[in-house]
Amino acid sequence: EQAPAGAPDEAPLKLEEFLPYRLNVLASLVSQALSRIYVERYSLGVPEWRVLVTLGQFGVMTGKAIGSHSHMHKTKVSRAVAELEKRKLIGRRANRADLRESFLSLTPAGRTIYEELAPGALDFARRLSEVVSPADRPAFERAMERLTERSRALADEVARMGADSE
Repeated sequence: EQAPAGAPDEAPLKLEEFLPYRLNVLASLVSQALSRIYVERYSLGVPEWRVLVTLGQFGVMTGKAIGSHSHMHKTKVSRAVAELEKRKLIGRRANRADLRESFLSLTPAGRTIYEELAPGALDFARRLSEVVSPADRPAFERAMERLTERSRALADEVARMGADSE
């Protein structure tokens, strides 16, 4: 096959320099490394881990609230909840004010796993972030917050544009 015309240095868009791609690669590598901790020991997938940790943090939540907090689609949350329920790691009770939703919480077995995996997850996060010097951490945190805010705003803007064109 013939290489595309023009030198690679002249390409207007270079994948390896494209910020959204770089952030995606970083997130993917971090997720893969971290998931080894909870997949091997607890047989939890990423969605199950997120639901378990969210309930460990907040105690009681609806599936919709878990999805909102963890940035997961409702289908993923629903499947993760079903799997965790099947394994008796979470329980549900009906919301009498709205019977379409349930309040979810960790069972004692789920709470035990949360308490066991928390130190390893925190150690992983510490080891990951220690490459950023203490002097640079405030700027790094600000950059992360600003990128998150801007990404949210751009996603909302694109969603509005899509709704306008329908």
